[in-house]
Amino acid sequence: MTRPPRAARPPRPPREPRPLRTRTAVLCSVLDQGVAALTNIVVVLVAARQSTAAGFAVFSVVYTVFAVLLGLCTAHVGQALVLEKGAPRAVRTACRSAVAFTACAAAGAGLLAAAVAAAVPGADGALAAGLAALGLVLPVLLTQDCLRYVCSVLRQPHRALAADLVRLAVAATALALQPAGTGPARLVVVWGLSALPALLLGLALLAPLLRDARTEPVRLLRRGHLGRRFAVEFSVGNAGTQLAVIGLGVWASPLAVGALRGATTLFGPLNVLFNAATGFGPPLLTRAGGPARTARTAALAGGVLAGVAGGWAAVLVLLPAHWGRELLGDTWAAASGLLPATGSQYVLMAFGTCALLTLRVLAPRSTLPLQLVFSLFSVCCLLLGYAAGGVLGAAWGLCAGSGCKAAASWLRAARAARAPVPQPPVSATASGDPGGTS
Repeated sequence: MTRPPRAARPPRPPREPRPLRTRTAVLCSVLDQGVAALTNIVVVLVAARQSTAAGFAVFSVVYTVFAVLLGLCTAHVGQALVLEKGAPRAVRTACRSAVAFTACAAAGAGLLAAAVAAAVPGADGALAAGLAALGLVLPVLLTQDCLRYVCSVLRQPHRALAADLVRLAVAATALALQPAGTGPARLVVVWGLSALPALLLGLALLAPLLRDARTEPVRLLRRGHLGRRFAVEFSVGNAGTQLAVIGLGVWASPLAVGALRGATTLFGPLNVLFNAATGFGPPLLTRAGGPARTARTAALAGGVLAGVAGGWAAVLVLLPAHWGRELLGDTWAAASGLLPATGSQYVLMAFGTCALLTLRVLAPRSTLPLQLVFSLFSVCCLLLGYAAGGVLGAAWGLCAGSGCKAAASWLRAARAARAPVPQPPVSATASGDPGGTS
């Protein structure tokens, strides 16, 4: 008697990875954020040392274009992805869809950048060549960054940390090996392709976790996707100023952009603190108590961050010139004169960041109008400052814009802290009025 053939076993779903302990996950997330920020700092510093002042100015314009595109991608894809909830398979589908959408959108943006590069004015075509090089490597850069958010939503930040450590090591080594005086287009290509090993490692680490999920990149274009709102907030909050800086480089002076980028890069460690406060601040402020206590806690945190920013600015201002040239090369001569203005701006940004954190907890709908009005105001201050005093005037204009934004944000936060706490509605059944509405 022959036995019937056994039915084929269905493929086993991927085993759910064990999430890290909360403290370990937070530590890995902070470390990953620090490594990513350190990579950006190292890239700019090494590029400044390996190129001339004019070459670094062109590189800075291209890097600023990348910063705008990265911010839009992070807002539309990353910030919406980390809010995904539901069944594990649905979350994995959202992760695969986000990676596919980022790769396709980055390829399209890269082709567009390469197509319009020829129309951009630049000395000997250097700026056009730099933008074309950015279009070539943009899919690698943006997709690798998207994987960080996939690891976050899957509660696997240590995998993102491993990939980002590889990226830091490869980028620093590849750029440092370039000969002195390397052109900006070559620097952009080397910097972009240096992210390829980290991208491949990240895909390999995530593949076992996502193999049973579907890929639906169109879902990120559907109406109601949260990324649309986040992209608008980024556009009015940050992209406006970045685009104004790009405009200075295209139509006025690329050297001004190089000086501004060089000065800002030296304050990169403070950006890590600001990003950490933005990421971990709201949950902590929620547990602070009432609205008034929340505002006082945020104000205290703002004072601490402002003190750190002021101390770091003092260190940079007192830095010996030969040490500064070791950091920024030929760009140090132009960037060093901007350090007092940029340092003052970061002090004010510390207070403004904590004011916006307070509003995110107490009155979240009030942040978008503030971002819209005062980002446009900062752009006006930047342009007016440049018209009045060149690149130094532009730096003080950005400082003035940040100060006004911080003051307005704290005024709004003070009003929100004094507002009465809304009471939960009483149901019709509890109030004894069956004919009412709840």
